[in-house]
Amino acid sequence: VQLQASGGGFVQAGGSLRLSCTASLRPFHRYAMGWFRQGPGKEREFVAAISWSGGNTDFAESVKGRFTISRDNRQNTRYLQMNSLKPEDTAVYYCALDRGARSGYVPVNAYEYDVWGQGTQVTVSS
Repeated sequence: VQLQASGGGFVQAGGSLRLSCTASLRPFHRYAMGWFRQGPGKEREFVAAISWSGGNTDFAESVKGRFTISRDNRQNTRYLQMNSLKPEDTAVYYCALDRGARSGYVPVNAYEYDVWGQGTQVTVSS
């Protein structure tokens, strides 16, 4: 099982980026998926997640109202749309799968995820 995260880059404060996470396994839509990030000198932290049913989502307080999470089952891809970016959003962003989650459950803890992709760097300048 491989996850491929992409879409990171350099953006000015107030700008937007869309991260993508593509899985090598199917059906991707049967697994809960989350995004985490790790900033310079910081611990890895939860950003957003979506249940495998797609009906439930959860977001860190710091990104609520700015970030959205969505999916395209045909493309086997999940997206993290990041708007109104701030310098404190600068981090390496990781996507992960929880293959044991129930359909409506949204895992928010890193230990709940059993498959991790490589990170993609997001840098927001002030």
